[in-house]
Amino acid sequence: MTQTAGIDWNSAEKKVAEAALKKAYSREVEALISGVRAQAQAICLLEDVWQLHDFLSARRHEIDGKYDSEESSLVFTLSQLIKDGWLNLSELEGLDSSKRAKVSVLTRM
Repeated sequence: MTQTAGIDWNSAEKKVAEAALKKAYSREVEALISGVRAQAQAICLLEDVWQLHDFLSARRHEIDGKYDSEESSLVFTLSQLIKDGWLNLSELEGLDSSKRAKVSVLTRM
C-alpha cells in the first residue's frame, strides 16, 4: 500500500490541488445538472418525481462527501476523482513528482 501519512503540502501544491478539486467538482455538477434535466423531462407520474428525489438525495450525499481537501486524504481524493473520470493526472502538474506517483498508483488499485 502507498504511504500517505505525513505527506507535506506546500502552498503551491495546495493551490494546484484546490484548483483540481474545483475543476472536478464543476465537471461533476455540470454532468449532474444535465442528467437531472433529462430525467425531469421524462417525468410522467408522481412515482417518477419521488425517484428523482431519491436519486438527488443520494447524489448529494455522495458529492458532499467526495471532495475532501484534508491534506491527510488529498492523495486518495485526487486519485478517486481520476478513477471516476472527473480529473486527469495531467491536471495535477505542479505537484511534487512523488505525490503524482502516489496518485497514479492509487488510480490503479
